[in-house]
Amino acid sequence: MTTGRRVPATTLRQWRVLVPVVVAALAGVALAWLLRRGGGFPWSAGARVLADGAGAVVLGLAALPRLDDRLRVAWRPLAALAGVWFAAEFAVLVAEAAEVVGVPVTRLGAGEFGTFLTNLSGGQIGIAILFCTGAVACYAALAFRRPDAASADLVLVFAAVALALRPITGHMSQQMFGSVLAAIHALAAACWLGLLLAMAVVLRTRGGWARTLPRYSALAAPLVLAVAATGTIDGLVRIGGIEPLWSTGYGRILLAKFAVLCALTGLGWWWRRSWVRRAADHRVTAEISLRNAAIEVTAMGLAFGLAATLAVTA
Repeated sequence: MTTGRRVPATTLRQWRVLVPVVVAALAGVALAWLLRRGGGFPWSAGARVLADGAGAVVLGLAALPRLDDRLRVAWRPLAALAGVWFAAEFAVLVAEAAEVVGVPVTRLGAGEFGTFLTNLSGGQIGIAILFCTGAVACYAALAFRRPDAASADLVLVFAAVALALRPITGHMSQQMFGSVLAAIHALAAACWLGLLLAMAVVLRTRGGWARTLPRYSALAAPLVLAVAATGTIDGLVRIGGIEPLWSTGYGRILLAKFAVLCALTGLGWWWRRSWVRRAADHRVTAEISLRNAAIEVTAMGLAFGLAATLAVTA
């Protein structure tokens, strides 16, 4: 009976890690708004960071068994998060439509929203994203009933397409190899956050962290390099020089994002020398690993909030 009580409490404690990540992501949006020094609050960025974050965790949950073949896909939470992702993407569409029409979200008419969906590329891309996220949610809900017959590969494909669709059709698509760089940036960032956050909410034992964390750490280094390189190229192309880095809202947000990325890189370097090595030798408890992971994904949430506002900043 004692064991039966502990498992739900442990599970609840692990899922609470999502709370500071969401708060940090929205704080990143607020910080970017202050750095922009103009315009109304970017509500579309708030919806977008929630969508990007939910999509990253869905991707991470589906990919986690590839780091440890003893793990199985957690279909129930994956289905729930995919539902949240679908709702957040719908909110992004509504916010984008209101911005295009030039009215507050509360005054957006059904006809105007329908016109945005059917006649403008942003709306059509949004419909495709909703289809992908809805497909993931429905498949995960069915897979929960029949896990032995389910495959995470379908989730990975649809999630990757949904995460990359909006970036590859954005402003970078006008540059040579721009769409490729945008896709690499979006997917590398999603894997970086999503895998670690999935580990935080799934792993419950010292042994689980010992097997999975070193493999994630080895993968994280190239992911960070890909995020930094593609993000730098994207930012420099957008601002067209050095002086706009501090004279424009976009440049100031870009500098803040770069500073957070540098801090995360330093933290990752320190973790590899301390936490990862000790965890691999079974010398770190699951509680400490959960705490360390929570610290890092919270900082990542701040970076995601800044990035989401960059995406909607001219």
